Formats: sequence, C-alpha cells, structure tokens
Amino acid sequence: MREAGSRSYRGDAGGTARLLRSRWRTASIAAGWRFPSDWGLPEVDDVCLSAARRTDLTAPLAGLGRARAESGAGLDETLADLAALHAVLVHEDRDGLIASDPDATPTHMVRATALAWADAACGELRNAETTENLTNLVTNAYLRTRLGEVYRQAARDNVPVSDTHTLLVVTLDLTEMAGWTRLMAMVLVADALREVFDGGESIAILGPSVAVVLAQREPMFADRALNAGWLITRRLSADQQMESGSRPHLRKERLPDCESEARDLLQRIGRA
Repeated sequence: MREAGSRSYRGDAGGTARLLRSRWRTASIAAGWRFPSDWGLPEVDDVCLSAARRTDLTAPLAGLGRARAESGAGLDETLADLAALHAVLVHEDRDGLIASDPDATPTHMVRATALAWADAACGELRNAETTENLTNLVTNAYLRTRLGEVYRQAARDNVPVSDTHTLLVVTLDLTEMAGWTRLMAMVLVADALREVFDGGESIAILGPSVAVVLAQREPMFADRALNAGWLITRRLSADQQMESGSRPHLRKERLPDCESEARDLLQRIGRA
C-alpha cells in the first residue's frame, strides 16, 4: 500500500525518484523523525522528482518547508529531515542506512526550506496587529493588552500581580550574525518557546533579539524555563552560523504592582 501523501511516479525518472523517496524516509526516521506516518506528503514527491531529474530544488524545497509547517512539524525536525535528504543525495550509490549531518546541508537548501517554513508558520492571513510576521509570536501591543487583563483580574481578586504571574525574558547576542541568519535565530527561539510553554502562556517578541513569556506562577515554571534555555541552545548550536548566539540569556522579571510600570518595564526590556 502506498503511504498517504505519496504520488505515483511516472516516466524515466520515476524509478530513481521512488528509490530516493524510500532511502530518504529511512534516513529521516533514523535521524529522529518522530511520527513516521506523517512523513509522506505530496511535496516530498515533488522534491524527489526534481532531484531525480536533476533540476533546481529551490521551489520544491520551499513547497516542502511550507507543507511541513502546515502539518505541525517544528523547524528543528524539518531541517533534520532536510539533512537526511542531503545525505542520501550525496551518497546516492551507497547501500544501507545513511547517517545525516545537519551541519553539512548547503546553505541554499536550508534557506529555501527554512524561510518557507517560517512564512507558513507565521500565517500570512493572521492579524498583523497581534502577531509578529516572522516568528508568529505576539507583538508588544498585544502583550500590553494581555497585561491589562492580568492587572484587572488581580485588582478584582485583590492580589498583587507578582503573586500570580511572572515574566521570562530571553535575549540573544546577535552581534556576530548578519542577514537572514539573525532572523532565523529568532524563529528558532520562538519555535522552542512555543514547544515548552504550550499551556496558554503569552509569548511575545519585544525586539530584534528579545522574546518574553508571560506566565502564571506555578511550581514547574523554573524547570520549564531551564528546559527552554537548553532547547534554544541546542537548536542554535546545531548551525555553525548561529553558534555566536547559541547561549541565550534567560532571566525572570518580577512584575510591578501597577500596570503603567509594567508597560515601562516592557519598553526597557525591548530596548535592551
């Protein structure tokens, strides 16, 4: 039975594409693809056919990046899958299991895939006033609105906001990065924060290298913050171009007692 999402291969390149697809899938699963049943997409076959015909992979890889984002695959997993593809293309005459190396994937392949993934993950049709285009994190304006709700709730319950909520601030040193690498570093940060803080917290982008999480105070918050720092470091350090920013700085900020001071705090954080 043909895997869901797979297209029929025809013509002279069909056999080559079919074999490439099989080897790529095996290498990707070995590299850590978490759900084998959702690996096969029509866009996978577009990439395989293009590779078999030895035509430009830029457009097919962009299509694959968008499809991966739309299907819920994270950027880290998508790029690991891309590395598996590159490995089987480089070692097309080798039999058996092929180990992939994410650092060996050519920049033009990473760029085509990652930027398309980011475009799809951001959601072009989403409200630009509430989400930031590249990372899909909420904007400073939306976070201020959310803080207003938190402060009104605290006033009604007659409790200090600092007893119920806290801010986690994540900053990167991007001084050694340039161009799209700076943008992709923050996309990786956003993806990691969404993975760790997936329980309704507000995750916002406040500046080119600053993200924050507004979360309720709870016993596991410190552990989740440490996990977020580890995950961000791991994902950034996997790319040589991002190693200079691979050690994010995370800190907790105590929320002040009044909303106006909280807004000033956000402004200072964003300009740091």
